[in-house]
Amino acid sequence: MNKNTTMERQTAVKNGVGRMMFAVFAIFVQVFLLILLISILNFESTLVALVVFIADAAAVFSIFGQNTSSSLKMPWIYVILVFPVAGLVFYLLVGHNKQTKKMRKRYEDIDEKLLPLLHSNETTEKALKDKFPYIYNIARYLKTNAGYPTYQNTDIEYYSDAADGLEAQKAELKKAEKFIFMEYHAIQDAESWHGIQDILAEKAAAGVDVRVFYDDMGSIGFVNTDFVKRLEDKGIKAKVFNPFAPGVNLFLNNRDHRKITVIDGKVGFTGGYNLANEYFHIGEPFGFWKDTGIRLEGDAVESLTITFLEMWNAVNDKDVNDTDYKQYLPKYDYKSKENGFIVPYADSPMDDIHVGEDVYMSVAESAKDYAWFITPYLIITDEMIHALSLAAKKGVDVRVITPGIPDKKIVYSVTRSYYNSLARNGVKIYEFTPGFCHCKMCVSDDIVATCGTINMDYRSLYHHFENGCLYADCDAVMKTKEDFIDVMKQSKDVTEYYTSGRGAFLRLGQLILRIFAPLM
Repeated sequence: MNKNTTMERQTAVKNGVGRMMFAVFAIFVQVFLLILLISILNFESTLVALVVFIADAAAVFSIFGQNTSSSLKMPWIYVILVFPVAGLVFYLLVGHNKQTKKMRKRYEDIDEKLLPLLHSNETTEKALKDKFPYIYNIARYLKTNAGYPTYQNTDIEYYSDAADGLEAQKAELKKAEKFIFMEYHAIQDAESWHGIQDILAEKAAAGVDVRVFYDDMGSIGFVNTDFVKRLEDKGIKAKVFNPFAPGVNLFLNNRDHRKITVIDGKVGFTGGYNLANEYFHIGEPFGFWKDTGIRLEGDAVESLTITFLEMWNAVNDKDVNDTDYKQYLPKYDYKSKENGFIVPYADSPMDDIHVGEDVYMSVAESAKDYAWFITPYLIITDEMIHALSLAAKKGVDVRVITPGIPDKKIVYSVTRSYYNSLARNGVKIYEFTPGFCHCKMCVSDDIVATCGTINMDYRSLYHHFENGCLYADCDAVMKTKEDFIDVMKQSKDVTEYYTSGRGAFLRLGQLILRIFAPLM
């Protein structure tokens, strides 16, 4: 039995990788032929050359006029000016988030129905304002711009190891009575997932509404094309976000990077980990894999529920959507053990508001004593560099922890290219020496922390669907801080080296990488 399961898993991975390679090759051929054709016509025809010139000029002026960071705009302008045809084609494919009006409208329509269902907690907001006015400002921003309110009457548990989070998740899944919602960037058809899948199948057979939603790009090397069918055969409803097909797709650049589990609208989980073996120390190709998560129980879980329902109902206009959303927002008597402040929130590339980036910068700008961050990738705008640097110049202890062992070497080199800009302004940089840290968190002043899916890089901050959780004045904040301290004990302080110790060749290479960072 184990042998057959292993062979099935190996075949699924092989088939998934094969599909990805074929799709990438097909897209590459299409883009290459498109660029070649336009280039030939551009060379042979004065009219085509004029059209290309006008299109390039229009693109450059459009980029320049965008209400976004110059760190994102200038590299694309350089590329288009230097490579008029190829640069324009690549920009149209991956350089912006101007999805079809139809796609945007679909998300707007769903959000107009869902977000008003979240409770408006004026009493809680006033309590936060009276106690921590600077944290209230961040919470008010999240309510005003993302639609997510602040909650109390919610207990939050922090897991310093994803393996502990997984076990807690499985224990709660076994208690499900009405519904289970799971949304993940990556699911691997292997041991870690199989333990969950068995529980889901059992619950589905008992009449529980079980739904699984995953990103195709994130899972493509982990599952086969019949994965959805096999789940449905077990009574599990399943959907795939933005299937990776061998055709040019302007929406291809936007992925679902969220990680959410909701059980009966009462208990929810989120954090940095996907449902794949490497996150739980079952095979670690990049040294010790550090990841974290949180468990919510109480009123704030409704925000996770709404976030899941948004994606489930907006992903395909041909699907039959839910009509009664309130059934997934149960009212029940729960008394929390603590009285902290919890704000689960989500970020979307469907609008021009960069919630994840704004929260990170706001934490740094509001900090009085310290603001610590941990991220697997550090590819940030000049505005975030300025926010972190200014906080350090004001005397705040600002620290950033990144991996000591990379999972993507080029991206790792780009990450290191940002060290000098921060270190020379007083920001301390650490590299986690045991392996790869995949968690995405911050903690500040023993008062507030965040945990979620949002990397400090352009992909997460500008192109992906993400989610996070801000929590303040609760025990989980101190547990988060204790974990940071433990991680720093296992990390190397590289601040001094990257302040002045880099060689000229390294500086040149990193400068080139910085130019192309937003294009990655």
